[in-house]
Amino acid sequence: MESPDALPMLRFMTCGSVDDGKSTLIGRLLFEAQCIPHDQLAAMMEASGKFGRGQGTDFALLLDGLLSEREQGITIDVAYRYFSHRGRDFVVADTPGHEQYTRNMATGASHVQLAVLLVDVRQGLLTQTRRHARIVAVMGVRHIVLVVNKMDLADFAQARFDVVADDFRTFARELGFLSSQAIPMSARDGDNISAPSGRMPWYQGPTLMDYLVGIDVETPTGGLPFRMPVQWVNRPHADFRGYCGRVVQGSVSPGDRIRVMPSGVLTRVASLTGPQAPGEAAQQGDSVTLT
Repeated sequence: MESPDALPMLRFMTCGSVDDGKSTLIGRLLFEAQCIPHDQLAAMMEASGKFGRGQGTDFALLLDGLLSEREQGITIDVAYRYFSHRGRDFVVADTPGHEQYTRNMATGASHVQLAVLLVDVRQGLLTQTRRHARIVAVMGVRHIVLVVNKMDLADFAQARFDVVADDFRTFARELGFLSSQAIPMSARDGDNISAPSGRMPWYQGPTLMDYLVGIDVETPTGGLPFRMPVQWVNRPHADFRGYCGRVVQGSVSPGDRIRVMPSGVLTRVASLTGPQAPGEAAQQGDSVTLT
């Protein structure tokens, strides 16, 4: 991997089924990167006594800011945090795992370059785990980290980790990820987050922080097909209907033929509005409206 000094900001997200430790992981990640201001750290410790689950500091409370989230112990909205570590800047999105809030998770996926997918080692790949993996793939995310979490509840057994990692490797073959890394972890205790875990000496791969600091997610876009998840249908009046979204792959110009999924209907772009000049193609990263 290249030197971190040469790598741009990384936008990544946590996703996975409910209660697999997404908010806890980010809170612990920020704590170990020493990116939590003293007043927020004190407030989190105080809130742990009132809303925390288990003993000690509940790092999930740093992300679950809504009162309803703290009371229910789940993430509802997407929470963003910005931090820097070892010369690289990060934006991390903590997304909800509950099926009821899958739309919020998809919104978070539309703005990131890498997904950290958490799995409870005791549960393995659940329906929502697989759903989230498919959503990030559809949204154009091409890099994924599989965090096999709560290894402390499985006696740090390599065999349990290998089963989950192998299951995901088989499942993910059809999703088109360019890179995939599986990491065994206890997010609550900090195992393999920023330092190798002494409780899992059999794992010789990178820690999560090392991987995030070093990965290069920039990929050439030339020749890739156009992909744009529709995030909003704009109808300011009865004579106009526009489809709004962010281009996650390839480019599009007026007159291009496109396929609407999942129906497979073929159509043609009549007009295009966005940051580009009139008549020019919209590129990856542009927010546009198609008619």
